[in-house]
Amino acid sequence: MESVPPAPPGDVEHSDEVAALAARYRRIPASERVRLAKSTSNLFRFRSPVSGGGLDVTGLDRVLRVDPDRRVADVQGMTTFEDLVAATLPYGLMPLVVPQLKTISLGGAVAGLGIESSSFRNGLPHESVLEMEILTGDGRVVLARPDNEHAELFRGFPNSYGSLGYALRLLIELQPVRDHVRLRHVRFGSAAECAEAIGRISGSGTWEDRRVDFLDGTVFGPDELYLTLGTFTSRAPYDSDYTGNRIYYRSIREREVDHLRVRDYLWRWDTDWFWCSHAFGAQHPAIRPFWPRRWLRSDVYRRLVALDQRYRLSDRLNRLRGRPSREPVIQDVEIPLDRLAEFLEFFHAEIGISPVWLCPVRLRDGEGWPLYPMDPATLYVNVGFWATVPLREGQADGTHNRAIEAKVSELDGHKSLYSTAYYGPEEFWRRYDGATYQRLKRRYDESGRLPGLYDKCVLGT
Repeated sequence: MESVPPAPPGDVEHSDEVAALAARYRRIPASERVRLAKSTSNLFRFRSPVSGGGLDVTGLDRVLRVDPDRRVADVQGMTTFEDLVAATLPYGLMPLVVPQLKTISLGGAVAGLGIESSSFRNGLPHESVLEMEILTGDGRVVLARPDNEHAELFRGFPNSYGSLGYALRLLIELQPVRDHVRLRHVRFGSAAECAEAIGRISGSGTWEDRRVDFLDGTVFGPDELYLTLGTFTSRAPYDSDYTGNRIYYRSIREREVDHLRVRDYLWRWDTDWFWCSHAFGAQHPAIRPFWPRRWLRSDVYRRLVALDQRYRLSDRLNRLRGRPSREPVIQDVEIPLDRLAEFLEFFHAEIGISPVWLCPVRLRDGEGWPLYPMDPATLYVNVGFWATVPLREGQADGTHNRAIEAKVSELDGHKSLYSTAYYGPEEFWRRYDGATYQRLKRRYDESGRLPGLYDKCVLGT
């Protein structure tokens, strides 16, 4: 009989870590709702600190292996995309979709949602997952694939936000890259013109006979919109650097063509958290040279926002200055392409945040994903906006976010759940397939050890 070769050391270590995690999970009193203890977060649903320290997932944050022949990576669930990209680029490979912020974890991008400028070709990050090892709410560790007994969990895990279980290991597809990305910033004078161009590029994969590998957009106003078209290239006449004093989003207005190393392209938005670093003074020319480079990162800004939320510092300062209260409007929504101009017209008139990010996306998978039921046949545009808006006299906190939710519903769009949501239970479950969710909850977390999806995403528990 042929002997079985020993498992690679990484697999043995991973198995031991999973066994230890499952044991820690069982030791948490059954009366306590379980939440992860994590050092970083990219959610904007701020909650009180985890009672008792939460479920410690320390150590499940490594790339176990990269297989350049099969173009796959075996990755632990808490691995950040920063570490994942660092492991795959030496092989000339990258994940099919790399969300914009370095500390987003692979498991987080699958249990929540992620998107980036390759999404018009490659869909959402969970669509490149081949299998997932999941610690379920009832304490089991299961392997979910699209074709096994846990196929419904595989389909229902995206957008479940840790309410069904936690991804411990994922096998994902990779794609080949070149050394540089050539950018073209193309200006449009109206949302209708911009939407028409998005449709043409997404349909053909080209613009002016040149392949487009990446596509996103920036809206500075109703008559100033840019699409940024990225194309892999092996050589570049120069490499721009936006990790120091120069600021990427400003370059969109300043240059028609640009070149970045592929790593710098993938993290072009992280250095200044798109454009949000200006709120901390990090873009001021007198401050920027003295702001440590290691602090020019989205996770640093996110921690500052968390402190502000915890101690209500901005609210207190506004009151002292006699200024109106401001409502955080931090959202990403998917709008069907043919309704994009209508949404932006509403947004400019009623909300007034600028700039705004655009990211076209079409699902790769024709079957779809029940808890975030985008139509696979429809091209959507993710619209991202992250700022605060003043509340007029008599307006309650949530006024602007509720108006956006209503408009998104009117336009047959979808709203990501990483931030505040105000839906009532009936509408929430209609929008996020309550029947499928409740069936999965009964099968994998019947006793409710994990907070429910509505509880987490709307009630904030």
